Amino acid sequence: MKEKGHDFTEGRIVSPLMRFALPIILALFLQAMYGAVDLLVVGKFASPEDVSAVSTGSQIMMTFTSLVTSLAMGTTIFFAQQLGMGHRKEGGEIVGASIAFFTLLGLLMTFLIPLFSRPIASLMQAPADAFEQTVQYIRICGAGMLAIVAYNLIGAVFRSMGDSKTPLITVAIACAVNILGDLLLIAVFHMGTAGAAIATVAAQLVSVVVSLLLISRSSLPFEFRRSMIRFHTRIIRKIVQLGFPIALQELLVGISFLVVMAVVNGLGVVASAGIGVAGKVCTFIMLVPIALSQAISAFVAQNTGAGKDDRSVKALKSSICVSLVFALGMFLLGFFRGNLLTGIFASDPDVIQAGAEYLKAYAIDCLFTCFLFCFIGYFNGIGCTTFVMVQGLIGAFCVRTPFCILMSHLEPVSLFRIGLATPASTVVQILLCFAFLFHQNRKRRTTRTSPPV
Repeated sequence: MKEKGHDFTEGRIVSPLMRFALPIILALFLQAMYGAVDLLVVGKFASPEDVSAVSTGSQIMMTFTSLVTSLAMGTTIFFAQQLGMGHRKEGGEIVGASIAFFTLLGLLMTFLIPLFSRPIASLMQAPADAFEQTVQYIRICGAGMLAIVAYNLIGAVFRSMGDSKTPLITVAIACAVNILGDLLLIAVFHMGTAGAAIATVAAQLVSVVVSLLLISRSSLPFEFRRSMIRFHTRIIRKIVQLGFPIALQELLVGISFLVVMAVVNGLGVVASAGIGVAGKVCTFIMLVPIALSQAISAFVAQNTGAGKDDRSVKALKSSICVSLVFALGMFLLGFFRGNLLTGIFASDPDVIQAGAEYLKAYAIDCLFTCFLFCFIGYFNGIGCTTFVMVQGLIGAFCVRTPFCILMSHLEPVSLFRIGLATPASTVVQILLCFAFLFHQNRKRRTTRTSPPV
């Protein structure tokens, strides 16, 4: 059987990178369909309270999922660097240690999230009319965190090998399961918020099962035995060293977005539902820069391991150009015709208008994220994950959070002005990335021109 993966250290740059990124875009699109279909079906067949609950609950679960995905980047970077150096025999040990570590993490989250679902909903200021539904959504999805953790780890391993097609296949099957589950549980059995949560968890579980079946029938570019699944201290330390800064940044940045959600929740059910609808639209209009960020991480990590820094920089420039083309289209659509997009996920006119107002700010952010996300992918790939964490925290807590709180106190309160906190943060982060890139390039030139000792 054909071996999985791709070697990014030789040959052309742009076409292999884009071919690798395309399945990631499609996989992210289908993954975004999980929450989107939940909200779409709930918006058409349930109440505004259910829409608010799914909006708030899915934002919370997205924060936890991003934490896992970011931590798994430690596996992606470490594994890809080893492949770039030609150390394929160590792949099994890295995967085995990752399985042991992330299984423990998944079990802890599966226990703790449902246990603290009510305090989490209170912290988010979930509207009183939608409070119990929000708790229910968090509790059910939290109980399925082990499946979510397993899915993200499997995807991280395949991407580090240069294989983005296998995760696409598994998420496509899972998306179909989620759509069928939503239609059955919400539209037919009228289970509302609970139905949306159950369908989401079931879809993730199916994704993991399918992934394991595909792995068992594939020829992998590394040796793997069950005995390798153990707590290998050196490997886990390296994975955490690379992944923890990314995970901490994603967690705290996610918290800053939860602060925005909590501020808007205080404005009532319509505003809460509106920002939730806009958030789902944003997951789609941001697909290209997010996918390119993941693709660049694996591409750059392999070339860093092979000592080919010039290929990494060329990949960064190419990805920014491609992302910018898509960003211009998404800006025009989101800013001027946002109501068409929010109308897909809601039927209440007030919710549609509220979502469109908030979406205008995100449309502006599209013009900047094509730079930021590509920078983040590049810096993750070369192993500068601490800088990625620092710039993310500065943007989140020095710009986005105070900006949002300030705008919420200006009368009349505007969801558009509150939403401007996001592009304001992105601009600051881009400036930091340019400065750090200039510093890295100057240090690299100095190293090359320095005489040997």
